[in-house]
Amino acid sequence: MSTVALAPARYVEQVMGLPFSLALRGRHTSDAAAREAWAAVVADLREADRVFSTWRADSWVSRLARGEVELGECPPEVREVLELGNAAAHASHGAFAVARPDGHGGTVFDPSGVVKGWAAERAARHLAELPETDHCLSAGGDVLAWTADPVGRPWTIGVEDPADPQRVIARLPVWRGAVATSGTAHRGAHVVDGRTGLPPLGVRQVTVVGDSLTAVDIDATSAFALGREAATWLRARGRCGVVVHDDGRVEVVG
Repeated sequence: MSTVALAPARYVEQVMGLPFSLALRGRHTSDAAAREAWAAVVADLREADRVFSTWRADSWVSRLARGEVELGECPPEVREVLELGNAAAHASHGAFAVARPDGHGGTVFDPSGVVKGWAAERAARHLAELPETDHCLSAGGDVLAWTADPVGRPWTIGVEDPADPQRVIARLPVWRGAVATSGTAHRGAHVVDGRTGLPPLGVRQVTVVGDSLTAVDIDATSAFALGREAATWLRARGRCGVVVHDDGRVEVVG
């Protein structure tokens, strides 16, 4: 008979300039299989950082931006990420952009709006190989949750109040899915409207819920970049989520 841990085991690692944390509950939480799976997740994330970091001069993305290599010379995942970014740019009417104005007549090439969620979802495949084990992987606050029993005990994901991160404005039960939030509470005005290069107006935070962390991360960023159009755009996409307007009003979508 296997022993099942009642309390989740937790792991944390700083990767890609962000804290990635993992909670495991069920059959494998702190045994060798769990530790090996977490090590594989971290290794995948570090490899993604090596390829995509805009802070590393030797990354493939940095070299591509400087014109030192062609796209065809880069690892195939670079094309995959750029295709996701281009699709998001089209869907958001240019608000989401991997190449955007820098406000000084130049252009910033930065696929980071795709990479975090995409890399976390890709790395989480190692966790899905743990039998009878639930996992909840947080990528700097964006969450991928999975339960071995699709009708069992869900993970509960809290949505912070951007004006007071100690306060939770919504609690979302998630069995197998993802939650992503874009806003200014923790990282300041790091998201800009790709059409102008300026921070969006009229919105403080956007949270999106769905099946894929890659998709909800991109859509949360796109909606936030659209500013006052965020809730309308999410409804047109058929998305569910929570929008916090700049006056503090909370609007539930879906």
